[in-house]
Amino acid sequence: MSSSDQEEDHHDEDSPLFRDSGDSRRRSSSSGPSSAVREVPVSQSFIKAASNVCFSFFVLAVLVVTVVAVTYQPPDPWFQSSAAITTSLSRVLPNSTFLQPDDSLLPTGEDFSSPSAAPGAAAASQRDAADDQAASALGNATAAGTCDPDAPLNCSDPRVLAAVRAFNAKAFFRKSIVFLSYEAPVPGTKPGQCDVAWRFRNRREKSWRRYRDYRRFELTAGEGCTLDITNVGKFRSGKNAARPPRRKGPKKPLVAAPPVDAEINDTIPVVGSEAEFRRGKYLYYMRGGDHCKSMNQFIWSFLCGLGEAKYLNRTFVMDLNMCLSGAHTEDGKDVNGKDFRFYFDFEHLKESVPLVEEGDFLKDWHRWDKKKGPGRMTVRKVPTYKVTPMQLKKDKSNIIWRQFDGKEPENYWYRVCEGRAAKVIQRPWYAIWKSKRLMNIVTEIAGRMDWDYDGLHVIRGWKAQNKKMYPNLDADTSPDAIVGKVTKLIKEWRNLYIATNEPFYYYFDKLRSHYHVHLLDDYKELWSNTSEWYNETTTITGGKPVPFDAYMKVIVDTEVFYRSKAKVETFNNLTRDCKDGINTCNL
Repeated sequence: MSSSDQEEDHHDEDSPLFRDSGDSRRRSSSSGPSSAVREVPVSQSFIKAASNVCFSFFVLAVLVVTVVAVTYQPPDPWFQSSAAITTSLSRVLPNSTFLQPDDSLLPTGEDFSSPSAAPGAAAASQRDAADDQAASALGNATAAGTCDPDAPLNCSDPRVLAAVRAFNAKAFFRKSIVFLSYEAPVPGTKPGQCDVAWRFRNRREKSWRRYRDYRRFELTAGEGCTLDITNVGKFRSGKNAARPPRRKGPKKPLVAAPPVDAEINDTIPVVGSEAEFRRGKYLYYMRGGDHCKSMNQFIWSFLCGLGEAKYLNRTFVMDLNMCLSGAHTEDGKDVNGKDFRFYFDFEHLKESVPLVEEGDFLKDWHRWDKKKGPGRMTVRKVPTYKVTPMQLKKDKSNIIWRQFDGKEPENYWYRVCEGRAAKVIQRPWYAIWKSKRLMNIVTEIAGRMDWDYDGLHVIRGWKAQNKKMYPNLDADTSPDAIVGKVTKLIKEWRNLYIATNEPFYYYFDKLRSHYHVHLLDDYKELWSNTSEWYNETTTITGGKPVPFDAYMKVIVDTEVFYRSKAKVETFNNLTRDCKDGINTCNL
């Protein structure tokens, strides 16, 4: 045997693969080293198989997570219940919005869907179907009758209203509004003209408010006794149908009453009698540190009070007097003496939750509760927010009087709804709607563009000046940058409504070479001293003029933008910066 064979035998004997028995060594010697490589212990095979299985599960998990991350869209809280909205806002409002200048618009109840909207939707669908059949019905109705084509137009002829309904059923703005009801046509200013009024609802608005339009139609006799519409005026061009007929009274006033929206009823509810007042259970919040804070903080705190009153089954005592924070004024100063009804729909609020006005409540309390001893109304004073609503649930006092005398932030109303109370208090978001007076202005602006316009929302102001939090915003919203980006997103020569806090009116002039540009200041007459809004607000103040302040402009500007078709937004389309500042895009 050669030395190489001896070394191989010696190597095989020392290998750990051949230490089991002599037979193993002999088999190994006869088969050679190739068989030693092929044979693997069971333990190593098991470990290898387990590793492969684990790796397969890992790859599968990665794929699942990737697919979910790409396709999942989190639910929009504005289209959920009030509880979902409260949960969403409670994560951000107290910690962010209230600690920095706040010129944004907080969504209110009509900005998200409500279960009560379903019956209205069905009724609207029926009206749509009725209008779609108006054209064919018109032809059938006129074919059966006789007419004189040379006779002057009579606006009371049923064919006039049928022709108008048939025209509106095919109008290009049909997809933006729902026609609810029509009024009898009245003669226009010239022969062959009729003014027709109708009530409608905007499809993009979640509430079921009704608005009014009246237009001038020019009609001529067609074939087969039909009437053809040859010309239609713009939004609210039919001035003779502007106001609904007034109720007949014993005597006409010498001076005509100013035009107002007859459907607005925001009178203050009153307690009918002393017995009714004494039977009541009230929750009274004294003015706290929220006064003169941002409107978002006011709404957040106010809804906390309404939520506690609902939880305790009590009537909320409400102060209509508000203070507009300097964050919403042009000069940056707080303005006291504002009325809640300037900004919000008081009629809807009082129909949604039981409440009384603070001034009337205090007068009734002092007038009817002069007794001492038995029979006197009981009052429980609550000095701190740390007394939870759950502790007051079984309290039998007529009046629960929450006092907020501490220092900020201990005297904020919304502190009542923090901690354990947040789980039981549901803020009634459905009760807060924006003022119908302001929404009438929104409707007027959108109507003048026939609801056929695109929107551009440009945020500048203090955010564009804060280079630390918004390093790119100023440059990304410069006139040249805006033109370069908007022209790629919106077709040229469309109506373009620009909602912005940029004070310089001519800042967007370069867009006028590409679009029909509309700005809020183009519609100043809608809140001038000859406007419907002016007449309605002075009825609240007893004739004192009401300035159209910056927050009212924010409401109108934003709502008109919401109703546009194509939308271009600052933090989604124009700039790389995050909406709430640097490094907050993924929060």
